[in-house]
Amino acid sequence: MKRKFGDRANWRRITRRHFACRYVESREFSGYITLYTIYGLKEPLWKSYGRHTYRIADKGYSWLQYFPKDSHYIVTAMFDERQNIVQWYIDTCKVQGVTDQGVPWFDDLYLDVVVLWNGEVFLLDEDELEEALEREDITDSDYNLAWATASSILRSIDAHAFPYFSLSLKHRAELFHHGEFRRK
Repeated sequence: MKRKFGDRANWRRITRRHFACRYVESREFSGYITLYTIYGLKEPLWKSYGRHTYRIADKGYSWLQYFPKDSHYIVTAMFDERQNIVQWYIDTCKVQGVTDQGVPWFDDLYLDVVVLWNGEVFLLDEDELEEALEREDITDSDYNLAWATASSILRSIDAHAFPYFSLSLKHRAELFHHGEFRRK
């Protein structure tokens, strides 16, 4: 199982960045929200879903990440240089926490859900989850948690009840355009 950090400090593709973090406690959301803004990079990052390929990281792009309190998933809203949404990437995770330096992290459970800007939904990395179980990198309980979490997310998306689509657009506009988000 791989531990992933919100500040992506070891991401070698990125040469210049800004990371900000804030804890939020509100009716809409409780947990950490981070903003990772890319100012310089060696080369853009492209991902293919279905028949299309999308650029998800480039100069001027920003990733708004949610670490919902007591949840087994992390939501990353990826915006292009014009602040248009490219995709939402939802990682399933076993556990999440915060470093002594205030950087949120999570232990990735391999299974992911991607929702593109046009509403297309993809379930990813089922094979990686199966291989992790076969290698005994995860337990049966971890495996079942990943599937239960992904299934719950997909049901919420299908029911138009997944709050992070509208919440991320609101937070990107309100918190970050008006300077309310402070570096931590």
